[in-house]
Amino acid sequence: MHKIAPYHHLTKGVGSMDKANADFTPIFDGQTLAGWHAVPRLPVSRAPGGPEPDRTTETYRRAAQTTGSWTVEDGALTGRQDPPGCGYGGYLLSDGVYGDFELLFEACPDWPADTGILVRASALGSQGYQILLDHRRSGNIGGIYGNGIGGFHGINFTIDAEYDEQGRPIGLRLEDPATTIEPMTPDKTALLNDAASGEQFLSIWRWNEWNEFQIRVEGALPKITVHINGVKMTEIDTAAMKHPSYRQDEVLALLGPQGHIAFEVHDNDPGMGDARWGPNAACRWRNIRIREL
Repeated sequence: MHKIAPYHHLTKGVGSMDKANADFTPIFDGQTLAGWHAVPRLPVSRAPGGPEPDRTTETYRRAAQTTGSWTVEDGALTGRQDPPGCGYGGYLLSDGVYGDFELLFEACPDWPADTGILVRASALGSQGYQILLDHRRSGNIGGIYGNGIGGFHGINFTIDAEYDEQGRPIGLRLEDPATTIEPMTPDKTALLNDAASGEQFLSIWRWNEWNEFQIRVEGALPKITVHINGVKMTEIDTAAMKHPSYRQDEVLALLGPQGHIAFEVHDNDPGMGDARWGPNAACRWRNIRIREL
């Protein structure tokens, strides 16, 4: 896990969102969790109508006992596993629900921290369209994943960390396809109407600093567009998208035309363990604002 620099240092030169888009409304006050509530990160069916998880298992029981740790630190919404290193996550949901909107925020994740931002999320948190912030080996940032709505995975590259001689992560690189645990198959990129290359992403991503996200969601089965630091990363049209496990009518019946915004702290599965979420890792969000369309 890397450590971010002091908050006052990170604010330098990253206030462009404060100077523009004055018609956006803050939905995080920078001091409290007012307007937000936490829920457990519980297993759900991969798609509406699919097999339900076994709620009698020890894994399910333990997942239900934590919602993650959500605090406000130096003006930033901060998510961790609770207790640290327990291997179980949670979601922080907006109290309000939103239909068509643009969302602005800045994020600064530790390495490794497998997180994301769900839009049109259900009250469970774990059903919705997830904008990926998988800041870990074989992860993607800016792609779209169908949480509990078909498991589709719209990505165009995967990442890993660069390490110094002492084994400390010092930046991002594109992952070696020969060693990835998330093979980049053509069907994943085919889900996207538009996608930046991995090289384009690396050219704008700020390691160990704040990165600006702009997410636009529009339509009952939404068209979702993601910009990071002013560069368009992905665009997907879920009304026209074809995927064997994504059934538009069933997803719309499940989620409806409005939903929560949810931030995620991931759990640690047996396959990746601490490589998915470090024992003391956190992700941070700030300047969270919305403009309804």
